[in-house]
Amino acid sequence: MKAIIVTGAGTGLGKELSLLLAEQGYHLILTGRTVEKLNEVKEQIEKSGGSATAIQLDLRNLEDIKEKALLISKKHEIYSLVNNAGLGYFGPFSEISDTEIEEMFQTNVFGTINMTKAILPYLEQHNEGLVLNIVSTAGLRGKKNEAVYCSSKFAVRGFTESLQKEYEGTRIRFVAAYMGGMNTPFWNDSEHVADPTRLRSAAEVADIIIENLNKEEIVIESKKS
Repeated sequence: MKAIIVTGAGTGLGKELSLLLAEQGYHLILTGRTVEKLNEVKEQIEKSGGSATAIQLDLRNLEDIKEKALLISKKHEIYSLVNNAGLGYFGPFSEISDTEIEEMFQTNVFGTINMTKAILPYLEQHNEGLVLNIVSTAGLRGKKNEAVYCSSKFAVRGFTESLQKEYEGTRIRFVAAYMGGMNTPFWNDSEHVADPTRLRSAAEVADIIIENLNKEEIVIESKKS
């Protein structure tokens, strides 16, 4: 059974994508920092007849990434990587702290790049695979009070588009999903979005992404209408 690794799989879009991909017959490798949430998703997948493994992983730790990638490769045939985990701090640029800047780049940029670099050799071994990068529309245009968040997402966009060109003509595909804000726990500790309920649900966004995986670029605006 081919395996798909999903980062940030415990909640939100990562969880919903994992549930849908498990229905397609893949073994899901659920990764994230909170084991309890990953195990809940694992149980949900297994109750529906699917197959999954939960692995604690800190994307800010390069050695942890390398170690877990090797561990997964020894037990599973890795077909795909979903770089979903993301972190955002919002507000006027002058008020964003040095720590918040570092955390956003560590997770959004270096986490995505380091995970891809660790997993790509296993896709190359089989000469096929899919890397899905969850970027956000913040990677398409600048937004007020999102200067650093947008810059991190622009970096992921450039990374994805470059790999699309680098692997053109091979059976390894890179897909970028640019979606607007979703009604997820992402906004729980933020006042940046006044009413998250007006946004699309993570399940709705996951459905659209899965339906359009044949494309190189998937753009999903945030409003329901």
